[in-house]
Order: sequence, then structure tokens, then C-alpha cells
Amino acid sequence: MPQRKHPDIAILRRLLEQARPYWGNLAAIFSIDLLATPLALLTPLPLMLAVDSVIGSEPLPRFIALLTPDFVTESKGAMLGLVAVLVVLFALLNQVQKLGGWLLQTYTGEKLALAFRARLLRHAQHLSLTYHDTKGTSDSIYRIQYDAPAIQWVVIYGLTPFVTASFTLLAMIVVTAQIDWQLALIALAVSPVLFLLTQVFRRRLRGQWREVKQLETSALSIIQEILGALRVVKAYGQEDREHGRFLRRARQGLWARLRVIAGESAFNFSVGLTIAFGTAAVLYVGATHVQADILTLGQLLLVMAYLAQLYQPLQTLGQQVTKLQGGLTSAERAYALLDEASDVVERPDAWALDRARGTVEFDNVSFSYDGTTSVLKNISFRVPAGARIGIKGRTGSGKSTLMNLLMRFYDPVDGRILLDDVNLRDFRLADVRDQFAIVLQDPLLLSSSIEENIAYARPNASEQEIVEAARAANADEFIRELPQGYDTQVGERGLRLSGGQRQRIALARAFLKDAPILILDEPTSSVDVKTEAKIMEAMDRLMQNRTTFMIAHRLSTLRNCDVLLVIDNGGLVDEEDLQTVAAAVPGV
Repeated sequence: MPQRKHPDIAILRRLLEQARPYWGNLAAIFSIDLLATPLALLTPLPLMLAVDSVIGSEPLPRFIALLTPDFVTESKGAMLGLVAVLVVLFALLNQVQKLGGWLLQTYTGEKLALAFRARLLRHAQHLSLTYHDTKGTSDSIYRIQYDAPAIQWVVIYGLTPFVTASFTLLAMIVVTAQIDWQLALIALAVSPVLFLLTQVFRRRLRGQWREVKQLETSALSIIQEILGALRVVKAYGQEDREHGRFLRRARQGLWARLRVIAGESAFNFSVGLTIAFGTAAVLYVGATHVQADILTLGQLLLVMAYLAQLYQPLQTLGQQVTKLQGGLTSAERAYALLDEASDVVERPDAWALDRARGTVEFDNVSFSYDGTTSVLKNISFRVPAGARIGIKGRTGSGKSTLMNLLMRFYDPVDGRILLDDVNLRDFRLADVRDQFAIVLQDPLLLSSSIEENIAYARPNASEQEIVEAARAANADEFIRELPQGYDTQVGERGLRLSGGQRQRIALARAFLKDAPILILDEPTSSVDVKTEAKIMEAMDRLMQNRTTFMIAHRLSTLRNCDVLLVIDNGGLVDEEDLQTVAAAVPGV
């Protein structure tokens, strides 16, 4: 689906709404930043005093004379000392203001980014598998990790300086106009040119930033693919090929980012040149005013100092608008993820479900991933509570899809699925999934300890309960033989353990969960005969008094099932074929 384009104001509104819990911090940042305006006005003052009142013979300005003792105003040396003190004092205040602002900005910005990342991650977890199957996980990873910090760059380092620069600009205009209104008008004559430049470059940079983000996401996807399939890459000696594939995509991202930098540099060059013309005009007219005794030399120096600070917020305003484009593009992408609706939605009045009996019924269920090609067609069967159901079929026939529908990872296109004679959609989604324990062909373990992996089903389980679950799964013996026992780290995806060991830990996890419905998806297809015997023994205990669905290719694995469902080309085979296949399985 094409990414929707949001106006800048709409995105800023959403970012400010996201930042609502930190509005107190933002107000403090804004207040500290506003202190920069009076400090900017005071900084050039010692230069004027030195030129007019120390070197020249002009009296001190009234507001300074009222605060200065007579012995200082009567001595050139004392006034020079006052000027030196003021220079140091204003510099100190400037540094304190900047330090306080930097600390508060860093703290608030990191908190904002963390909260936004957490919100994106939570939403991504609740999106249906269809979305992640279509987009790929790297797209969501990039948006969560790299696009989410846009909130701090926009709100803290973009919007706040923008507002502060506006106040500084207004103050500089007022003060400069009071000294010489003609110079103020000449200085402001460059504003329309700066506004036009900003609008032209803003649109161009926005499109370029979108291209950068898309290419960088693609490069991240390649890295994820390479490292996720590293054994295959090494086995076929394709390291150089994959390295080249990444470099080609990364170079495209590099050149796209260079185009952005070139655009920003062209903007800064144009702004700098425009400001140089404005400064030259003010200097020319100001010098003529000094010659005509309209201004003193000190006042001209003060105006020129203010002019530099007047143009600084003007330049800041323009640069912030262009620099914000990268942040706004990232925010746009992050909100595009948040705006994605899940295909599996919980009804507002959904029922609570404590523990199901385990009766399952598929009533004329059909399903398609893309809306055109049917994966399952008119599936109907009923399973009593506590029954053992074997599911057999060719690869790609729809066996795993059947179980994904049962757990509401997807919803049927047509038909309904009943649990204890109630439509699954009428129950709370979390309660539905809490009724299942699942053991996959390739068990997924977290990169943590064996104890934590078993307890993943019930994080509050006691140590004794974890050990009992491991014993039931025939896993306790090999776990205790490991150097660190239950504290052994299993590594990424559990790859420090053998396939049979991982499978038994997954079974222990299922024992600990004690769910009424069990799904076993090819649990013994990748282990040797001896290990298979131990796993089958543990599974037989696990299946006691539970509704069990077992997917397998080998008929021997299904011999203890009560009913055998055979799926072919997305549908159940007719009753005659079913009986024929079932007759070939001893014990069925």
C-alpha cells in the first residue's frame, strides 16, 4: 500500500500530542531558550560602551548609569574595568544558559524517543502476521529504531529553536528600529527572499529524504537476510556475492544521502549570500548615517552586532524548516506504521474466557492471504474436547494455516471457527491465545537462560514448577549435565543446543503453560530415532486430557491420534480417501 503523505502541520500536531506527558519539560526548555534573547541583546553592549564612553566622550546610557557607582562613571579606567567585567559576566551567563538547556533537552529528547519506540513496538506486535509477511520485519525494525527518534529532532531540536528564534528575531527588530528604523527596514528586506528559498528547498528535500529512508530500509533488510541465513551463505560460499549485493544497495543510499546534503548546502549557500547582500546594504547606509551624525560610531557597531544576531534567527528559521524535513519524513513513516490496522480485531464487547473445555469446530472455513488465491476452501470438521487430531498433507497444502486460524493469527475470509460452541471472534483475543500451547518443528528459543525460556509460558512460575515441567518433558537430565544447569545461556535462537534439546525445552514450556489445547507442528521431523522416542514419550504425557492437533508427514508419528485429517490442495479429502489413509496407520 502506498505511503500516505501528511501535511507538516498534521504531523507536528501528532508529535506534540505524543509529547503531552513531557509538556512541563518542554515548557522549561522553552523558558531556558528564551533567556538567550536578552543575553543576545546584552552581549554587544560592552563593545558600544568601550567605543563611545571609554574611548570616546559619550556618557553611559541612562539605565547603566543608574546602576553604576559615581566613582566608576568618573574614571575611564574604572569604566574600562566595568566593560571587561560585563564581557565575562555575559559570557558566563551564556554558557550557563546553554548547559542547562543542553542537559534538559538531552534528557527530554531521549525520554520522548524511548516512549515513541515503545508505542511503535507495541503496535507492531499487535499487527497481524499478514502485515509482517508482506512488509518484512526489517521495515518495522527501521521505523522503530531509526524513525522514532524523529520526535526528539522535531520537537526538541527543531520546533523549540524555531519558536525561540522567532522571539529573538522580534526582539532584535524592535531594538534595531529604536536605534535606526531605516536600517531595520533595510535589514528586513531580505526576508521575502529567504522565505522563497525555504519553500523551494523544503519540497525538494522532503522527497529526497523519503528516498533515503526507503533505500536504507532496503539495505537493512539485506543485512537481516544475510545474517539470518548465514549457514546457507557459508555452505554455498556466497559471502562475496551477498557482500556485493549489500554494497550496491548501500551505495544507492549513500548517493541519495549525498543528494540531500548537496541540497542543504545549496540552501545554506543561497541564504548566506542573501544575508551578505543585506549586511552590505546596512553597512553602507549605516556608514552614511554616521557621517551625517545621525548615528555614533558605537551605535553603528551596536547595530551591526545586532544585525548579525538578527540574521542569525532568520537563518535559523530557514534552516530549521529544511532540516525538519528529515525528521518529518521519519515521523511520517513512523505514523504510517501506527496507522496500519490489524486484520485481526477484538470486538469492543468481547467475552472473557478463563479456561476452555477444548471442543473445536471449523464451519465451512475458507482463507486467502492475498484475497485472490484460496489457501483453504470450505473446511468443516468438529473435534470433541480431549481428542487427538492428526493432520497430514503435502507441503503447502494448508496444514499450518489451519492452526494459525485456530489461534486467530489470521481470521477466515468465509465461515467461522468455534471454541466450545462459541465463535472465536466473540472472545477476547488474549484469552483465546491463552488456551493454546504450541511446539513447532523449529522451536524458537530466546537468547537467555534455559530457565527463562521454560518460564516464558508463565513468567511467575516457581523454580520447582519449572523443574517439574522439565522432568515431564524428559529435559531435566540433560539440563543438569550442562556446566551451568538451568542458568545455561542458549544463545541466539537457542543455537548452542542441539535440535532435540531445543525441542524438549519447548515441550517443557508447553507443560508449564498447562493449556487446554495443544498444537504440535512437526515436532519430531528433525531429530534422530533415539531422541524422537524421548520426545514422543514426553508428548504422550503432554497430550493427556488435552485437545491436541498434531501435524506430521510421517504416519508413524500420528499412530496415537483418534482422528486423521488429510488436507489436499486447500481442502479436506472425502470420507472414503480419509478412511483409506487412516487404515494404513496402526492404532487409528
